[in-house]
Amino acid sequence: MDLLNTLVDKGLRRELPTREEALAVLATSDDDLLDVVAAAGKVRRQWFGRRVKLNYLVNLKSGLCPEDCSYCSQRLGSTAGILKYTWLKPDEASQAAAAGLAGGAKRVCLVASGRGPTDRDVDRVSETIKTIKDQNEGVEVCACLGLLSDGQAERLREAGADAYNHNLNTSEATYEEITTTHTYADRVDTVQKAHAAGLSACSGLIAGMGETDEDLVDVVFSLRELDPDSVPVNFLIPFEGTPLAKEWNLTPQRCLRILAMVRFVCPDVEVRIAGGREVHLRTMQPLALHLANSIFLGDYLTSEGQAGKADLEMIADAGFEVEGAGEVTLPEHRAAAGQGGCGSHEGGAGCGSHESAGCGSVCGSHEGADACGTAAVPAAAAEPRTDLVAVRRRGAGTDLAPNA
Repeated sequence: MDLLNTLVDKGLRRELPTREEALAVLATSDDDLLDVVAAAGKVRRQWFGRRVKLNYLVNLKSGLCPEDCSYCSQRLGSTAGILKYTWLKPDEASQAAAAGLAGGAKRVCLVASGRGPTDRDVDRVSETIKTIKDQNEGVEVCACLGLLSDGQAERLREAGADAYNHNLNTSEATYEEITTTHTYADRVDTVQKAHAAGLSACSGLIAGMGETDEDLVDVVFSLRELDPDSVPVNFLIPFEGTPLAKEWNLTPQRCLRILAMVRFVCPDVEVRIAGGREVHLRTMQPLALHLANSIFLGDYLTSEGQAGKADLEMIADAGFEVEGAGEVTLPEHRAAAGQGGCGSHEGGAGCGSHESAGCGSVCGSHEGADACGTAAVPAAAAEPRTDLVAVRRRGAGTDLAPNA
């Protein structure tokens, strides 16, 4: 297929596809799916080999969020029966992190519900970061605390944070349909604050909220322009008790096409399969490792994930290997620069620029267009798999051992 040959060539050169090419990936048929995976897999292996980075979530403060993000089980007005608790103490958070690190995770993601941290919250998280780093040599720590105020990113960096996550989630054009208590611009501003403070920026999306292919391409192109080092791809977990509980729009094939599109647009960036892979990819999860080079291990913020042991077996059975603590995740040209665009050129146009380009952790995790870019009717998903949506009842905030 000429399209895939072109995309592979561009990915190996770190060149941005056109918007029409990205849309065309999402519009490919199931008959062509393995060809799409194989093509994107060539780009993935060029920059990341067969390594899979493991990340582990610790929910520092769960539930009772004043924001109204429609996808979130911790949102204002949610009746989802999730765990609710206030801030974990530093030692409690470190103990929770240790379980994931023992399972092979090299990055711990510290997440707290809420609009954004107070300065006292930053002090609290800074102490937690220091405790985890003192007790676990070589661990990476990413914070995800919501919208940042001036100076807070710098304070987290001084405390030892390596990265900051804040997801764009969906396109700017449809953002206000998902959330009304803050804006898309607020999210962009926080990612930029993290960048400016010297933190590795982590920003991604949520698929399956009723968006079109054009929305998906818009948000991924916007992410490329923001220049994150890692892009988490979440698949909506439709929690009962949230406004999007009835949104079951994804099939395993659809998820694979989305991951392939993200890989082609962001060829040399850590693409992470995040919340919802067990719910929507299901038995196709091993194929997704040919597209993404990073996953979360075990459970998520408010939902249960696949058992950590099963994750490790899946990685080995698929012919991949867990990335070691001493290995550098990013390709040399990005790691050496400390930044450098989601597929940026060395001597070419700026990140995300192209003549036709146009255009963090999910609480509770936490179709289409044709080649011409016109919105198409989504393919019908299978029957809702509500049996796969399970509230987390172990790990952080409980007395039970975590699933790691």
